[in-house]
Amino acid sequence: METPKESNLSFFDRLKAGLDKTRKGMTDRIDAILKSYGKVDEELFEDLEEILVTADVGINTTMKIIDRLRDRVKEEKVSEPEKVKLFLKEEIKGIMKESGKDNSLNIEPLPSVILVVGVNGAGKTTTIGKLSYNLKNEGKKVIIAAGDTFRAAAIEQLEEWSNRAGADFISHSEGADPAAVIYDGIQAAKARKSDVLICDTAGRLHNKKNLMNELNKIFRVVEGEYPEAQKEVLLVLDATTGQNAISQAKVFKEVCDITGVVLTKLDGTAKGGVVIALQSELGLPVKLVGIGEKIDDLQEFNTDDFVEAIFN
Repeated sequence: METPKESNLSFFDRLKAGLDKTRKGMTDRIDAILKSYGKVDEELFEDLEEILVTADVGINTTMKIIDRLRDRVKEEKVSEPEKVKLFLKEEIKGIMKESGKDNSLNIEPLPSVILVVGVNGAGKTTTIGKLSYNLKNEGKKVIIAAGDTFRAAAIEQLEEWSNRAGADFISHSEGADPAAVIYDGIQAAKARKSDVLICDTAGRLHNKKNLMNELNKIFRVVEGEYPEAQKEVLLVLDATTGQNAISQAKVFKEVCDITGVVLTKLDGTAKGGVVIALQSELGLPVKLVGIGEKIDDLQEFNTDDFVEAIFN
């Protein structure tokens, strides 16, 4: 049973608790390394590099961070290992913000369409349910369109989530044309003067060409039928898959114009460094993070909070 104290924890506290495994795998190890060195030397940088790579920060991003850290330590003539941690934190923040892309969900002015893409099993269904719940709590009228028609279970699960969130639901039978479902969703959104239409899409990666054709068809329907709507294309990735999530992001980036990432299961992984790689290497802003099983556990992402929660 959840105590009132737990439910009233601030998002930062929940993020910090959720990033516990990443912090143990990364910051605690960084602290131990820094304590073991009497001076700042090349070996120290190599050890730090290894820690970042094992936390799934990605090789290219890690090299960039360590190169900048090395230059800064040299520039400011730092000799105490403790000071290196502060610089490292600042360099990570800096590299994550360099793409200049906005981490907030851009759904204003209303109405808006949110297209949700990603492989099956990454957490698309729960993300749509939780996002609908959040938007409903903000007083918005939400419709969910079940565009993943290849699995009957996906349609049923999504309907269950729409009931929990209090959102309207549009679906066809299993095997129907996904673009036709999205078309009906758009007509319903217009007729019911809905604020946000959230569309699920199929997540089968084994054939990139099929995926591309299917998503392109859906995008054409959205452009043609709902040109006035603000659009977000959110890629859902499972944080526990680490570098595999980066590979998936690369494929989806080739296939469609992703505007942001939703990272699920961040609380269950020591690979939280993947957030740094997504923003730095792929220039994809992380917009939402899942830090638990509860319906209100999908939260807006903030780079400063994320870095502070890891290093705190």
